[in-house]
Amino acid sequence: MLLDVLGAAQDLGRVQDLTALLVRYGFGDLARRLGLGRALENAGRLLHWSEAEELARLEPPQRIRRLLEDMGPSFVKLGQILATRIDLLPQDYIDELAKLQDQAPPIAFDALRLQLEEDLGAPVEEVFDEVDPTPIGAASISQVHLARLKTGARVVLKIRRPGVKKVVESDLRLLKRLAEIAESRIEELRRYRPVEIAAQFSRSMRRELDLAAECRSAERVAESFANDPDIVVPTVYWRWTSERLNVQQFIDGIPGRDLAAVDANGLDRKLLARRGGAAVLKMVFEDGFFHADPHQGNVFFLPENRVAFIDFGMVGRLSEARRRELVDLFQGFVERNPDRVVDILMQWTRRDVLDEEALTIDVDALIDSVHSVPLKSVNLPQLINDLVALLREHNLALPADLTLLTKAFVSLEGMGRQLDPDFDVMATAAPFLKNLVLARYSPKALARRGRQGLGDMIEVMSGLPADLRKLVKQAQTSNLKLRLDIEKLDEVGDKIERGAARLALALVTAALILGSSIAMTASGGRLPVDVSYFAMFGFMFAVLGGVWIILSIWRGR
Repeated sequence: MLLDVLGAAQDLGRVQDLTALLVRYGFGDLARRLGLGRALENAGRLLHWSEAEELARLEPPQRIRRLLEDMGPSFVKLGQILATRIDLLPQDYIDELAKLQDQAPPIAFDALRLQLEEDLGAPVEEVFDEVDPTPIGAASISQVHLARLKTGARVVLKIRRPGVKKVVESDLRLLKRLAEIAESRIEELRRYRPVEIAAQFSRSMRRELDLAAECRSAERVAESFANDPDIVVPTVYWRWTSERLNVQQFIDGIPGRDLAAVDANGLDRKLLARRGGAAVLKMVFEDGFFHADPHQGNVFFLPENRVAFIDFGMVGRLSEARRRELVDLFQGFVERNPDRVVDILMQWTRRDVLDEEALTIDVDALIDSVHSVPLKSVNLPQLINDLVALLREHNLALPADLTLLTKAFVSLEGMGRQLDPDFDVMATAAPFLKNLVLARYSPKALARRGRQGLGDMIEVMSGLPADLRKLVKQAQTSNLKLRLDIEKLDEVGDKIERGAARLALALVTAALILGSSIAMTASGGRLPVDVSYFAMFGFMFAVLGGVWIILSIWRGR
């Protein structure tokens, strides 16, 4: 059972706390179906029934948000990941989960000093002229302080909280096991791909634990804009940056949400929107590596209408093949070709469609709704929402890299429209898409793909005789093996194994009863003392074995 596995990992207390919260928010049945029955017995001590009436009045999205907040920082971050999965959850859940804020009480700087000096390799005073002990931000993973180097440069210190890695790893073990159980036992949760979401979340959390990973992402973007003076990315100070410490340039600019300051400083809103939008689209379509959360809090405006991007903790990646698929999808809409769009969607979802004809009809209707509209008038966020709603209706889901892309587009649209109500993502994206199409069918690209295809064909053909010879030899020597992986077969095998164990213990119990009875009744019950003890112990073990069998069968239902 789940608790046996997690108990061995010293997570039992955490399981009981989380189970109590599930019951408190009305998800007790879910906890039972996840195999947390025994934890439910100990959950009463953590429940606050005085709040039951208030919680009962909450809508389901609100209850889930409150539940994740009470479960702790790891689950808050899980909710933030789910808020990007617009292909899986309805919009009211997405809107509610988007309210989750990763905030935590600050830690006194003196409590961070020892770890900070270990990472710096020197006393704080030898590296910095000053460090502000009051943090400018405190999250569950790290805490941010302002400082000044000996050179006079102002920097930002992002310091990982001591001991947080152990807590996060414990939560990730728990989530992985719960996701596996949910996907195998709860049919209505299977379409949400809990194992895939847990894996995506684990990768995201482990990247966030490594503060140097954010710096590597920032440098990769900075290299892409090295010749563009209008786009600024903070400089990384690698001399002092490590897994637990991130030291970057302090960006002294106007926060993206402070539009009054933008106007007061005489900046051009329309130009800022165009430059910021073009920068994000360049990352997406040209570089295949992009800032996945370009909202107002992660963007600063500088003099001369320059745009600075910070916080590269959430980045997306698009392979060249994926970018070609985006072009195909776009061309399918332009050319009114629903079959082409459906083919791309099925490649992305990697699963069979229950009714492909119905999906094609729905896609055709979606294309009709935008085909007669001029490109500049297309509402990209609405188009994305309509497309993912269609996928949800057909029990399909997007790959993780594309969910981050949709989040980036929606964030970009929101930021651009705040700066400039006439901002048009589609018009800004059109030149990039056109360049992708031209690059895809350029003589150089066609020649490269032709060489690759020819090389693959030659490699396959040259290896074919050896592969056939090996296959024939295996067949001749009876070493040819056929392996079939049947879904759920492992689970069936486990059940058979448990049943066989119970049956074996039942046979041993029966044998002890018979042997002890024969020993006790032999010679009228007058037996040597040693033999009598043997018979008595046999009865005792038989009783224990019988009780264990009954309990095992009852627990296994």
